Amino acid sequence: MDAHDFPSITQLAIPFFVLAILLELWLVRSGRAAGAFETRDTLTSLLMGAGNVTAGILLGVVSYSALLWVWQFRLFDLGLAWWVFVAAFLADDLRYYWYHRIAHRCRWVWAEHVNHHSSQHYNLSTALRQSWTGLFTGMFVLQAPLVLLGIHPAVIIFVFGFNLVWQFWIHTETIGRMWWPIELVFNTPSHHRVHHATNPRYLDANYAGTLIVWDRMFGTFVAELDEDRPRYGIVRNIGTFNPLKVAFHEWIGMFRDALAPGLTPGQRLKYLFAPPGWSHDGSRKTSADLKADYVRRNPAEAGRPGLPGAGAAGGALGPEAVE
Repeated sequence: MDAHDFPSITQLAIPFFVLAILLELWLVRSGRAAGAFETRDTLTSLLMGAGNVTAGILLGVVSYSALLWVWQFRLFDLGLAWWVFVAAFLADDLRYYWYHRIAHRCRWVWAEHVNHHSSQHYNLSTALRQSWTGLFTGMFVLQAPLVLLGIHPAVIIFVFGFNLVWQFWIHTETIGRMWWPIELVFNTPSHHRVHHATNPRYLDANYAGTLIVWDRMFGTFVAELDEDRPRYGIVRNIGTFNPLKVAFHEWIGMFRDALAPGLTPGQRLKYLFAPPGWSHDGSRKTSADLKADYVRRNPAEAGRPGLPGAGAAGGALGPEAVE
């Protein structure tokens, strides 16, 4: 093993993933724990996970080579001391927060991320429902500043493996709220259930990878409420277990919208890069629209975490749109 040859943490964790899914399945099916499994849905998630691994093997060399090219312009070389790995993990976790936030606010990136949210169930198999097209969004450029600051690309990839392993186990309903210091600092099953929910108050919240402190710092944290249990999926569920449709449906829909006749250049660009749900004629709804609609129907909820105030909800949208 040379200086920059590190093991793949996610590959080493595969036996743990399999055993944990089987254990959760047994607990849920035997009535010992909360949760739900649907066979076709679980198989789709497993196929999406296999496709993600394959895409990483075939295409990962592109992004890694690009970051190695950036490495020659580094300002520093921080080396391989233990603290570099800790700093790299923290910096990359912050990078992941912003990637994840962008993925929910920019349709171009949402097109590759939406498949992870497409399951209407929430269990450990959902964690494996990963993208096949992440390379094409170009979001690996967010790692370039870390490389320029002197963290070798191999170190970044290595520490991100720990982030992914952490994110696996939080995809479950079998674990409720945890000890409050853990809930305060780390992303937990409760926090991540919020992220996967389609309830208006929960949309676009809790983007954390490992540390929920980023959401608390940047104002995107919303706590799970017992009186508003998460409903999973996406706002307009695709109703298919076909992994090809799961992987590519939003790319197809996005380009169909952007290439439709009669649009201005600006409208075409917005179909590519505006928030998901944007439409030139108001016939669809963004998450901000859905939140405002909810507050109009439930004025007592105005201003609660995840929801706009009464003033913002009352006049920001104009004519009612069809979801």
